[in-house]
Amino acid sequence: MSHWVTLLIVAFGGAIGAISRFQVTVWFNNWFGNSFPYATLAVNVVGSFIMGLLMSALTMQLISSPLWRPIVAVGFLGALTTFSTFSMDTFMLFTQGEWLKAALNLLLNVVLCIIAVGVGYYVFLRGQ
Repeated sequence: MSHWVTLLIVAFGGAIGAISRFQVTVWFNNWFGNSFPYATLAVNVVGSFIMGLLMSALTMQLISSPLWRPIVAVGFLGALTTFSTFSMDTFMLFTQGEWLKAALNLLLNVVLCIIAVGVGYYVFLRGQ
C-alpha cells in the first residue's frame, strides 16, 4: 500500500472521528448541559474501549487487514480522542510489569497536560 493511500485512509478515519466527536458533544450538551465535560469523558472512555478491542483483535489475528490500524486507531480514534492511545500505552506498561513506568506515564500525562492547557489558555490573556 502506498504512503499516499495510507494518508487518505487516515484522513477518512479522522474525518469520521472528528464528526463523531462533534456530534457526541452536541448530544451530551443538549442532554446534560455543559456544567461537566460529560462528552469528553464519554469519548475518552469509548475511544479507549475501541482501542483495546482493536489492539486485541490485531494481536490475536482476528483481523488481519493492514487498513484497520490506520483507519481506526490513527484516523478515527485519533480524531475522536487521543486519550485512547495514552490509555493503551499505560495499560501495556502495566501488563508488562512496568508499574513504575505506568504510574509515571499516568502522572506525567495528566499533570503536564493540565499545566499545558493552563499555560496555553493564559498565553493570550496575559497581554490583556
